[in-house]
Amino acid sequence: MTDQAAPGADRLSIGVIVGTQGLQGQVKMQIWSHFPERIPELTEIYLDDEASPRRLERAQVSGGIAVLKVQGIDDRNAAEELRGTVVRIPASDAAPLAEDEYFHFQLIGLPVFDEAGTPLGELAEILETGANDVYIVRDRQGRDLLLPALKSVVLDIDLERRRITVRPPAYLEE
Repeated sequence: MTDQAAPGADRLSIGVIVGTQGLQGQVKMQIWSHFPERIPELTEIYLDDEASPRRLERAQVSGGIAVLKVQGIDDRNAAEELRGTVVRIPASDAAPLAEDEYFHFQLIGLPVFDEAGTPLGELAEILETGANDVYIVRDRQGRDLLLPALKSVVLDIDLERRRITVRPPAYLEE
């Protein structure tokens, strides 16, 4: 499969290269993916925003680390140069999501409105806190509004109309 889309378009970051392993060019990747068991099944990856994918020759997962052998990276020096590189996959290779689940890249940048249709800003960032995500909505003046990603707060996400409708908690209006 070759994805000649714009660099980074519809790609998911699954980890970052944090070191090397051995002398044959293997790299250690800190796993960010919620589905690490799928990493050994991958056949291609993107390094940072490269336009063309790289063949993944092997992948082993142990805890929060994956050891990857990427085609063309054949010695420790070449592997060391990749430290800090983000590893990405096409969204089409991602695990299917349940209903009402979204990838962050689908939501970042969407305009956010309250129930009355008043624009509140744009979804700038999503914080993963463990209990629930927190949406950071940035207005035109650069002020941030933090909203818990709860059904009682995030009323509708409409990807077709490119908008998010929210009901800010009452304590934010005081």
